[in-house]
Amino acid sequence: MEMEDQMESQKRTGSQEDLIYERTGSLGYIDRFIVILSGMITLLLFPLTFLFYLEIVTDYERAVIFRLGRIIDRRAKGPGVFLVLPCIDTFVRVDLRTISFDIPPQEILTKDSVTVSVDGVLYFRVKDPIASVVNVSDANLSTCLLAQTTLRNVLGTKNLSEVLSDREIIAHAMQSSLDEATDPWGIKVERVEIKDVKLPVQLQRAMAAEAEATREARAKVIAAEGEMNASRALKEASLVIAESPSALQLRYLQTLSNIAAEKNSTIIFPLPIDMMSPFMRK
Repeated sequence: MEMEDQMESQKRTGSQEDLIYERTGSLGYIDRFIVILSGMITLLLFPLTFLFYLEIVTDYERAVIFRLGRIIDRRAKGPGVFLVLPCIDTFVRVDLRTISFDIPPQEILTKDSVTVSVDGVLYFRVKDPIASVVNVSDANLSTCLLAQTTLRNVLGTKNLSEVLSDREIIAHAMQSSLDEATDPWGIKVERVEIKDVKLPVQLQRAMAAEAEATREARAKVIAAEGEMNASRALKEASLVIAESPSALQLRYLQTLSNIAAEKNSTIIFPLPIDMMSPFMRK
């Protein structure tokens, strides 16, 4: 699958380069004459033209040069210094740095008919400067508008529970869709993130009440299980004590000792009848 995707990507890139190459084409006789004339003027006015038509692009920029309306090379210029001919050359600077765009909140109707407000953030960059200039009028604006539409389309197929829990899956789906759509524009979508999902106030109250009821029911179940375990332990203890009457007496004395240690007071307690029975016989 990866090899097939790479081959398809290479085919798309090759077709784009062929399309751009066809647009560049070869210059006609009139175009060549104008270029030669411009070159002669540049040489005659060398010091002045050298200062005015010497351009510099930084390391994160590229320059797409048009000569008489045609791209002069299949690759963008830069970084560094380049010379443009007066009157016949124009160029467009393209920024290659990653651009972050905050997707404004979108009112979306989910699959289970719940209206939610969702916003996000998009990270993209220009990977092909020539395609970003030739194939679309404003690559950055077009990508941002497409991100808003894609967000609504993707979330419209999800239930509310999926929107709240599967944000990472939704972000990956949006990234794949946007990357495929913006490939002819020379744009690479690097990352998409869902920032916040806002629910209606009535729905928030209903979900809070449902969660509270669930917690109360769980607490009651846990308390009932604890009482059941405690009753089983008491039953087992009573059976053990019933087998040995002396154990009951020892437990009784141990309880009295604990009470005397906690509070200094005089305790009057009845003696066991078994201990008094010899005296009663006499």
